[in-house]
Amino acid sequence: MSFFTASARKRSFAIPIAMFAAALAPSAALASSEHLGDRTLKQGDSGHDVRVLQGFLTEAGFKTPVVGDFGPVTLKNVERFQKAEKLKPADGIVDAAVVTKLRAVVGEPASTSSSSTGASTPATTPVSATTPAATTPAVYPGGSKHLGDRLLKKGLNGHDVRVLQAYLTTAGFPTTVDGSFGAGTAKVVKAFEKANRLPVDGVVNATVASTLRTIVEGGAATVGTTPSPAAPAGAVATLNPDGTANAPAAAPAAVKAVIAAGNKIASTPYLWGGGHGSWTDSGYDCSGSVSFALHGGGLISSPEDSGTLESYGQAGKGTWITIWANAGHTYMEVAGLRFDTSGADPSRWQTDSRSGSGYVVRHPTGY
Repeated sequence: MSFFTASARKRSFAIPIAMFAAALAPSAALASSEHLGDRTLKQGDSGHDVRVLQGFLTEAGFKTPVVGDFGPVTLKNVERFQKAEKLKPADGIVDAAVVTKLRAVVGEPASTSSSSTGASTPATTPVSATTPAATTPAVYPGGSKHLGDRLLKKGLNGHDVRVLQAYLTTAGFPTTVDGSFGAGTAKVVKAFEKANRLPVDGVVNATVASTLRTIVEGGAATVGTTPSPAAPAGAVATLNPDGTANAPAAAPAAVKAVIAAGNKIASTPYLWGGGHGSWTDSGYDCSGSVSFALHGGGLISSPEDSGTLESYGQAGKGTWITIWANAGHTYMEVAGLRFDTSGADPSRWQTDSRSGSGYVVRHPTGY
C-alpha cells in the first residue's frame, strides 16, 4: 500500500531528476571565466576573473578586497569607477566597456592574461628567485602585489614599486613614494646597490629585493631613520572582562584613541571585506579591523588591505603600536595587547602573543 498521493509521487520522481539535471549543469566555479572580459560580471558572480577585476580596481585607486567573490564592496567600487570615468549607466555591471576602460587606466594591455592578484602574466616564463642577476630581465606589464614577485626596472608601475620606494626611504635612501619607477627611483636603486656592493644596474632583482627586505624588516641599523621614544616602564594596556581594553595612563593621546576605536569593534563579527567599503560596517576582516582602529587614532586616512599594510609607516617594531602584515593576514599589538581577528573569542583584544614569522613588521611613525 502506498502512502504517497499522486502529487507526492510526482515530487518524489522530480527530486532525482532535478538532482541529475544539477549534476549535468556546470557549477558556478566551473562556469567562472579565466580572463577578465570573457563574460559580463555582476554581483553574485565568482571566479578568477572577479579576482583580477578586484585587483585592477585597487590598482586604479578603488581599494577592493581581492577575494574572487563579487559582493557589495566590489559592486560599490565598480559603480564609483563608472562614475569617475563617466561610464553610463553606473550600474555596477562590468561589461566590455568597463573592462576596456579599467585596463586602460591601470595600463594593462587587453591581450595580456592576468593573475589572481591583478598582476599581468607575461607570455614569457617569469624569472624565479634563483635566476642570476646577469639574466636579462623580462618585461612585466601591469602591477604586482608584493615586492619580489617580479623584476623591477625603470618604466614599471604598481604596488610593489611603492613598497620598494618606501623601503628605500626607510633604509636611508629617500625616494618619492608614487608607485612609478622613474629616473629618480632608478638613481636611488643604484645608490643602494653600490652601498651594498651589489651589481649597479638600477634593476631590482631577487637579490636586491632580498637585501633590502633584510635591512628594513630585519631591524638592521639604517641611515635616516628616527627611533621612537621609549615607552615608560609598566605602560601596558589591560583587558577587561567584557573584551574591551584600558589604555595605560602614560600612553599618547593617539594611542588611547586607537584603543578606544578598537573597543568599538572588538567583538563585532568577522566579515571578509568588512570595513573596506565603509568605516561603518556589520563586521570587519583582519585588515579592516586594524585600519578601523588606526583611523580612530588619526594614523590612517583610508582602509588598507594586509598587502598594502606591508609598506605602512616605518619598518620594525614601534614603541606603542606594532603591525604584522603579509599577503594573507594582518594584526597588531597596541600597548602590549594583541588586536587580532585570529583567535578572537569573541574579542579581538588578546593577552597572548603569536609568532610573527612570515610577516612584515611595521609601526606608525612616532609610535
